[in-house]
Amino acid sequence: MSDAGTGTGTRAGARPAHAAAPPPLPAPGGGAEDPLSPGTAGGEAPRLGSFLARAAAGTAVLTVLGAVLGLVRDQAIARYFGASDASDAFLIAWTVPEMAATLLIEDGMALLLVPAFSLALTRRAAAGETPGSDPVRDLVATTLPRLFLLLSGGAALLIAGAPWVVGLLAPGLADPRLAVDCTRLTSVTVLTFGITGYFSAALRAHRSFLPPAGVYAAYNLGIIGMTLALHAAWGVRAAAVGVAVGSVLMILTQLPVFLRLVPPLARPRPPRFRRGRRAARTAPLLGFAVLAPVVLFVVSRQSQVLVERFLASTLPAGAISHLNYAQKVAQMPMVLSLMICTVTFPVVAQAMAAGDRERARLRVERDLALAGMVVLLGTAVVLGYAPQIIEVLFQRGAFDPADTASTAQVMRVYALGLLGHCLVGALSRPFFSSGRPTWFPAFAMGTGLLVTTGAGYALTYRFGVDGIATANALGISSTALLLLMGLGTRVVPIRARAVALSLGRLAGASLAAGAAGWACAPLVPDPVLSLAVGCLLVPAVFFLTGLALRSPEVVSLLALTRRRFLDGR
Repeated sequence: MSDAGTGTGTRAGARPAHAAAPPPLPAPGGGAEDPLSPGTAGGEAPRLGSFLARAAAGTAVLTVLGAVLGLVRDQAIARYFGASDASDAFLIAWTVPEMAATLLIEDGMALLLVPAFSLALTRRAAAGETPGSDPVRDLVATTLPRLFLLLSGGAALLIAGAPWVVGLLAPGLADPRLAVDCTRLTSVTVLTFGITGYFSAALRAHRSFLPPAGVYAAYNLGIIGMTLALHAAWGVRAAAVGVAVGSVLMILTQLPVFLRLVPPLARPRPPRFRRGRRAARTAPLLGFAVLAPVVLFVVSRQSQVLVERFLASTLPAGAISHLNYAQKVAQMPMVLSLMICTVTFPVVAQAMAAGDRERARLRVERDLALAGMVVLLGTAVVLGYAPQIIEVLFQRGAFDPADTASTAQVMRVYALGLLGHCLVGALSRPFFSSGRPTWFPAFAMGTGLLVTTGAGYALTYRFGVDGIATANALGISSTALLLLMGLGTRVVPIRARAVALSLGRLAGASLAAGAAGWACAPLVPDPVLSLAVGCLLVPAVFFLTGLALRSPEVVSLLALTRRRFLDGR
């Protein structure tokens, strides 16, 4: 699931499947040995160039900053509004920017407009110093005003139809008026996120990655600032105002660089305007052929959140908030693990474009193993120390011990689906790097959504929020299994059984480490100290169990660490 608040789906360095393949790329760290390399002949690890490495490092830093500020945002909302009908109302309204971010910033807009700007830049370079000819300016003049009008109309419709939207998203609310007010405030993001996504696509085509990566930090700062300043006077509506203010800050973060790299709008002469219009149409139509299955996949994935909140709206006040807090914290290991796949996604796309399926296979298998190891280690920490994590992060102000207990329990259930979420994010990238439309990820995600919905209806009445979290884990795991089985036969010939066996060993190590943490956590009364001990205990048990189970990833990583330690001496 995408989180508009943390920027977890922002792929500032990602290249659309139909863009030109980059040149061969050197290895991370200037040729350092890949700890996951199986040593297969002809299977040299794909390498990252210095520019991409710097861009990836800067993107990672800004992404982590956005995630940290997202956590601070959640802490502020929990402090002032706890888990109540007020926080539930805000989270229902927040569904609008969550969906808008996924479609207008993270995937849809990028896949549509990055190739268009790339084509315009190529034509500008080919034109050289020809006076009065600028395909980039013509493209902006043709597309930006129309996009502005379209998005403005969409935002206006949402504002006017806010009562209907709230009724559709959460029909079980006793008093929907607060949710309607918040939804009207957050609906402005349909416009502001669209402009943000447009600027991001233009900047990435110009190889400017840092401003797009910093937009979520600006977004969360706006929410935090407005919540702190206005919560006493406006209640939870202050957070909704913060969403609107933060979305404007996202535009301002990119505007100076956009104005510097993209020529100011000017009315081009009719002949050049027609050439610019043809340039503007060619790439978006090509992009739409790839965009359609991507959008359906993304919407299906994001719809899991809609199903959860729809079901939780029938439960007592605070249920939606417990789900939200648990989900945001539990998904932090997934965010960290998917950074690996985000950085290497252009490498896989390059190998696919060059027809080097063996190179793509090796890279995908290594990415899955390393991402799986990271997310399963994080899963063990969540399973063992969920109550301590929630108490340290949120238990203050209106968020009381009962909220901590409920949220921690839900977070442990959510943790069972973290590997599935990680695999869905990692496995979907190769499907969309092949240069041709593929509907299989949308089919897999739709199947998972059906599982989530059916299991949710079956389990919510009896188990409450725990049933909703269980349905989420079942649905996303079903999707991950389908993608894993389908990737090898459709796109990259990965060894699905070998990958599953490797992940199974890591899962065994995760369960052992999580059980050790669960047993030892109550022995230290102070939550901060207990969590600190857990950050040492859980990894130790995880890696020792991985060695005992002969996990290749654990063995390779520990061997590389030992060798570098000895070299340092």
